[in-house]
Amino acid sequence: MESLFTIDFPPADKAAWLAQVQKESNNDPAVPESLRWHTGEGFVAEPYYTADELAHVPDAGQQAQKRLPGWLNTPAYNLTDDAPADNGILRDALTRGADALVVAGAVSGKTESGDAAVQRLSRLLNGIKLSDTPVFFRTDANVTALVRALKTVAPYQLKGGLLTSTAANIAEVTRLTADSPLFRTVCASSHVFHNAGATATQELAFTLATLADAYDSLTDAGLTINQLIPKTILSMSIGTSYFMQIAKLRALRVLFSRFVSHYSSDSAYLLIHAQTSAFYDAATTPYTNLLRATTEAMAAVVGGCDALTVRPYDAVLEQRAGATDRTFSDRIARNVSVLLKEESYFDKVADPSAGSYYIEKLTQQLAEAAWGLFLDVEQRGGFAKAFASGFITDEIQRAYRAKVEAVQQGRVLVGVTKFRHDETLVSKTDKVLDNLICYNSSLPSRRLAEEFE
Repeated sequence: MESLFTIDFPPADKAAWLAQVQKESNNDPAVPESLRWHTGEGFVAEPYYTADELAHVPDAGQQAQKRLPGWLNTPAYNLTDDAPADNGILRDALTRGADALVVAGAVSGKTESGDAAVQRLSRLLNGIKLSDTPVFFRTDANVTALVRALKTVAPYQLKGGLLTSTAANIAEVTRLTADSPLFRTVCASSHVFHNAGATATQELAFTLATLADAYDSLTDAGLTINQLIPKTILSMSIGTSYFMQIAKLRALRVLFSRFVSHYSSDSAYLLIHAQTSAFYDAATTPYTNLLRATTEAMAAVVGGCDALTVRPYDAVLEQRAGATDRTFSDRIARNVSVLLKEESYFDKVADPSAGSYYIEKLTQQLAEAAWGLFLDVEQRGGFAKAFASGFITDEIQRAYRAKVEAVQQGRVLVGVTKFRHDETLVSKTDKVLDNLICYNSSLPSRRLAEEFE
């Protein structure tokens, strides 16, 4: 008897698949169309893809790839006024699965002396060697004072960087850290757009536009493009649309490569920091945020992030009933990344989705849609002028209302519109962790669930 494994199955092209669909639906023309997904990104996703789709995808498997597998498990912590206590939390995280850290808040005061900044930072980072452990700082304080204090506390090559570009003096701190090539100082972020309700296309385009404005400003300050490119980090929010978010990070690499090619022939590795979404968090039935964060984290690592921050499931809450701290939720968030490595082995392959007809095509469609919108912004004079004219705000507002209307028309928000279990909870806006503005704007920080809770 011939083995099933030796039988050659004839190839089935898309026309054969469509013919079978029409046969099964009694030639109802509405059925094939109903299977197509009209995305909010400005293009249509098909229900079935073949190798033929990649014939028109010039960047497939090329610019979208990471160089090396793996990512840094990078939990984020809000700082308090108690530096020794904060130090204990940070060091404990590093012994329990964290590879890097994000510290959010004032690590040096805006007006304190250099000696005071050094003392505070020395207490905060006691026992943490920044040449081994990358530390990323989110702060609206004086970044020049921060970096000078860092170089005093840690007089060696630093790893990590700044996850904010709201601060002035980025040119100065870029020069100050020229001897630390693994300390990134030029940041562009999608968080403010994502949290306002932007589509993936808008996130990519507007993040690229803010980076273009930043590069223009920094080159005017005397830095060269070849100095800026290797010091750049892009920080992205990851939402719940699994395949779209995988494609978003892969498209980001394509777009960055295309973007910098207009400035320089030199290439540098793009460092992508990804953070699970605040926009899709729910204050009702908060444990469902664990489901969202896990899906988002998996999309981030499959999409190729280099550093991953998983938000605690109760980060959206002022205080959960009966809870006095976030020790448990911080541990669960940190372990999501650990499980993706130790039990799912996603750190063994640099680009797990490479070769997928669907994701390769989605990457290309998303990159082209975002590039077109980016060029539109540039034709309006760049991000600052496009924002001042109201164009950015209006585009994102339309995208947000479309998301709300989709829920009103039946899209399920788990734990909010379905499978809901109410608790006595208070929602909050975490000004440091959730509203990371890498460009000074007045976009609102929202959650999709707010209108339904």
